[in-house]
Amino acid sequence: MPIKNSATKSNTTKSKAVPTKRVAPKTVVSKKTARAVSKSDAGTPLSVIIRRRIEAQKARFHANDNISAFIKPGELERLVDEVAQKMQGVLESLVIDTENDHNTQKTSQRVAKMFVQEVFNGRYVDQPALTKFPNVSHLNELMIIGPITVRSACSHHLCPIMGRIWIGVLPSKTSALIGLSKYSRLTEWVMCRPQIQEEAVVELADMLEKKIKPIGVAVVMEADHFCMQWRGVKDRDSKMINSVMRGSFLKDSNLRREFLALIDRR
Repeated sequence: MPIKNSATKSNTTKSKAVPTKRVAPKTVVSKKTARAVSKSDAGTPLSVIIRRRIEAQKARFHANDNISAFIKPGELERLVDEVAQKMQGVLESLVIDTENDHNTQKTSQRVAKMFVQEVFNGRYVDQPALTKFPNVSHLNELMIIGPITVRSACSHHLCPIMGRIWIGVLPSKTSALIGLSKYSRLTEWVMCRPQIQEEAVVELADMLEKKIKPIGVAVVMEADHFCMQWRGVKDRDSKMINSVMRGSFLKDSNLRREFLALIDRR
């Protein structure tokens, strides 16, 4: 199956930054003002309060954006409760008797926890901390990490995306090296959001390029899309494969060929 190259860059996310928009320094307010603001928020849904914080900074909050910078400690639990209330309304609109059906009596709470704390968790928590090591041996040979199992969801139907990722890195003699497990943690953090595969791999490549500063980085992703297998055309055998090549992987066809030959997609 042909591999499709993408050189388009998307925005990366930091633990204290918001995608595509520069966040202005926080304004220091007095305790009296803070109490007044808190009082004015009484009875306002937490999601609305968080949205106001984001809009005040003119930041973006698309489905695949990380908004952890605007969430205060302890608020995620409250957000789960709000999502559960609204999910209960969805079940009722689907004409499901959650009062008498023992299988769905706590479904709204379970689904809310799943969305906020698990499958979309990459939107709400900070980027994983990275342990960097100096490249004392001046390594500059091809490294391949993978396959890394990935789980995401399409932002069109919120259906699962299940697949694998391979990462290729060609460090320079002065590049930082990160622990092997960090590739998996960063990949999971990026993928745990509603999004499309084409943008997800670009964001992951952007992040690796910025953190490691290698000569080249490559990302290949192969995934099943349940929005195509579970619904719609219901084609269970179709997969999507795409790649992002940066630096030497984009310029050096021999290096690119070596990387693609070494990854095992069987």
